[in-house]
Amino acid sequence: MTRRPWARRISVTAVSVAALAATAAPAEAAATSTSSASAKVDYGTWQKDCQTVMDQALPYLKDRIAAARPGEKQALVLDIDNTTLETDFGFSYPQPANRPVLAAARYAQEHGVSLFFVTARPGVLYWPTEYNLEHDGYDVSGLRVRGLFDLFKDVAAYKTAQRAAIENDGYTIIANIGNSATDLSGGHAEKTFKLPDYDGQLS
Repeated sequence: MTRRPWARRISVTAVSVAALAATAAPAEAAATSTSSASAKVDYGTWQKDCQTVMDQALPYLKDRIAAARPGEKQALVLDIDNTTLETDFGFSYPQPANRPVLAAARYAQEHGVSLFFVTARPGVLYWPTEYNLEHDGYDVSGLRVRGLFDLFKDVAAYKTAQRAAIENDGYTIIANIGNSATDLSGGHAEKTFKLPDYDGQLS
């Protein structure tokens, strides 16, 4: 994995990254806190429930990847907070990867699938977020964060538009993984997999 020179100079703390991500997406994270103490679900239960979902996603990915059409550029779209990263449970920077999701993403990327991350995080968090993902083992083919004008748009509509743009670049989105309805609504993916958010307890 290629390391960028700026990566060693990042001094953003885990608390500031998580706090900014949560406050930047009120439509997604109205009940979010950067402390797991405020979440009623415990870490072990969350990990077990995530694993249950990914136990369904991974066999699908294996079959769909094996059935790739000649010349097809396959893509996997993933949310970030409490999907690819342990936002509400990670107390360090870089934040830890959500291990069940990372395992599936690694299988996909090792078999030629491009990983795109579509998040409601604001553009100011682009570089620390990309570094965090790559540090944890994700190959980032694209990271879509919200620009200034996107902050005033409906989150679900914003994410749908980002997936449509990925398709317009010639990719087939074989799966879309997230933990909120705003991550998955609007189409532009062959299949969706929803991780638990416990009625909004997790962002």
